[in-house]
Amino acid sequence: MERSRFASSPVGALVPIAGTDGRGERYEHVAFAAHPLSRPPTLTTSTWNRVSRANRALGRLQQGSLLVINPGLLRQPTLRREAQSTSALEGTYAPLEDVLAADVMQGSDRSAALNEVLNYVTAAEDGFRWVQQQRPITSGLLCDLHQTLVRDTSADTAEAGRIRRIQVVIGSRGGRVTDARFIPMPGGSQLEAGVQDLMTWMQSDDPDVDPIVATAMAHYQFETLHPFNDGNGRIGRLLIVLQLVGLGVLSEGLLSVSPWFEARRDQYQDLLADVSATGDWNAWVSFFANGIEASANDSAERIRLLLELQTQYHETLRENGARGAVRDISDVLIGRPYVNIPTLRDSTGLTYQAVSNAVRKLVELGILEQRNVPGVMAFRAPAVVDIISAPSAA
Repeated sequence: MERSRFASSPVGALVPIAGTDGRGERYEHVAFAAHPLSRPPTLTTSTWNRVSRANRALGRLQQGSLLVINPGLLRQPTLRREAQSTSALEGTYAPLEDVLAADVMQGSDRSAALNEVLNYVTAAEDGFRWVQQQRPITSGLLCDLHQTLVRDTSADTAEAGRIRRIQVVIGSRGGRVTDARFIPMPGGSQLEAGVQDLMTWMQSDDPDVDPIVATAMAHYQFETLHPFNDGNGRIGRLLIVLQLVGLGVLSEGLLSVSPWFEARRDQYQDLLADVSATGDWNAWVSFFANGIEASANDSAERIRLLLELQTQYHETLRENGARGAVRDISDVLIGRPYVNIPTLRDSTGLTYQAVSNAVRKLVELGILEQRNVPGVMAFRAPAVVDIISAPSAA
């Protein structure tokens, strides 16, 4: 980390650090300790315009979700797409089709990468339940989410679910601390206090703080603090959506942000570092608002297409005299495009025979197709998968 770049930062200070790096070499260097967040920054008219567009896009997404009888059903494909992308951004890759099919797989047939992606799904669901109960986001919640995220992975150590107590570095290919792109503040009590300051700041109900600006600032602060030994990127991007739900901007976690940031990884990282170096929030907030706008528009369009597909299913079933269990199961497919007979029986309460007959009819009509996944025979709704897995437009 270049000392000179961060030496005069108005939003943090350099603190001395010393120790032994991953190569066994002693080092003496500096880390960046972010100051607590304060009032919102001054932004240009252009950036405020982008913030306004982001707010309008979130409003359209929220309005669309209110038209859905069961918005929680649509959260599943959005969440799984986000889980796959946010994990890929951190180097853990599982194909999206595997993530969508995971519920019908035998646990022993899931790869380690897939299990790690599914950990994110579980952590996110826990987080959404928490904020939808109007409970404040706390450091305790973040620690619980982190523990779930790293369960049964190489990061599942005694430090899982704890604010880190060791020094970490970001972007050091050779393992040397002095070569790192960025070095966050040391672990321990000062870091714990920094996280608590952030949680307190996020709970402020100041009406003068725009939710997009507040979320951009909180995301910067979380990533700059880097409070965990591992998983900070995934927890930080999840925190974006949790904060927007907690602020009442969204009622459901139907926003997927990681695909947009994943496509702009270098710019994302550079702009975060630029805030630390200069204290100028404008470029970061503008970039972040662009990402929220594009992500909200993308999520809203996928939801529109899924609901349109559901209507098409209903029309096809009506034309062919299919109703009852067949229609009930077709509605499930919008949120769960991979199914099998046992999972449908358990989720619908129908008999095994009724489910089998309904699935057979859906296959005849081309709504489902048989697909073998590891360890089990399953059925796939190809039109649903196509909508979920289509590349983002922006």
